[in-house]
This record gives sequence, structure tokens and C-alpha cells, in this order.
Amino acid sequence: MALSAFDDKSKPPPKADLAATLGKSFIHWNALREILASRFVPLTEEWGYTSKSPGGVLRLKTRKRVIVYMAPREGYFLASFALGEKAVAAARESGLPDSVLEIIDSARKYAEGRGVRIEVRNSKDVRNVEKLAVAKMAN
Repeated sequence: MALSAFDDKSKPPPKADLAATLGKSFIHWNALREILASRFVPLTEEWGYTSKSPGGVLRLKTRKRVIVYMAPREGYFLASFALGEKAVAAARESGLPDSVLEIIDSARKYAEGRGVRIEVRNSKDVRNVEKLAVAKMAN
């Protein structure tokens, strides 16, 4: 399965297509972008494609550091992080629910950190992703 619902590498998906694909989660997509834009200044957005699996992802970055990758799916989106061990420790102290901590603990470890993917379907998921972003960027 592709990481993202969009695979046209020539351009970012049109806003209407993104909204149609995400459905009710489009509001959460925009909410997360706005929250992170207010926390991390300057915030830039960049659509890109991974080499391992087809599909476009939106990278939210501050300066040259990626905060989170957002991959649209049918009806929801994935928020993906590379979390170093200091960020993992901070996440454990941030009040995240056990279900999210289990995802972090079971995530595969890479040189750049644990590859963590969180499904975002509601406002509670947005808050959890915000906490992870704060933990990551503080460490």
C-alpha cells in the first residue's frame, strides 16, 4: 500500500482533491498545520515523495529541520516522525495515552531515530501529534 493517496510527482494535490480524499479529517489536517505554524516559526510546507513507497507527503519544517511528515489517506492521514531517544523520553513524560506510547515503543529504530506513524482521525489525535512534535523539537 502506498504511503499516501496521491502519487502525481509533478505537482502537489489540488486542495479540493485533498479535501475530498481526507473527508472529515480535512479539518484536522488544517488544524494541525495551524497549530504547528503557531508553535514553530518560521514554518514551511513542502510536498515531496519518498523513495521507498509511492505517494506524496507534506513536510512541515522549521528552518532545515523536519517537524512532521503528513501523508493523506482515504478518510484520515498519517503523521510520521523520526524520534531520537531524548525525544522518546520527553514523549513518555508528556501525558500521551498508553496507545501512543505503545506505538513509539514498538517503532522500528533507524540511525535518525524511531520511525513513528500516528493515524490522525480526530482532534484527540491532533493533540497527541502536537505533543510529539513539541517533544521532538525540544530534543
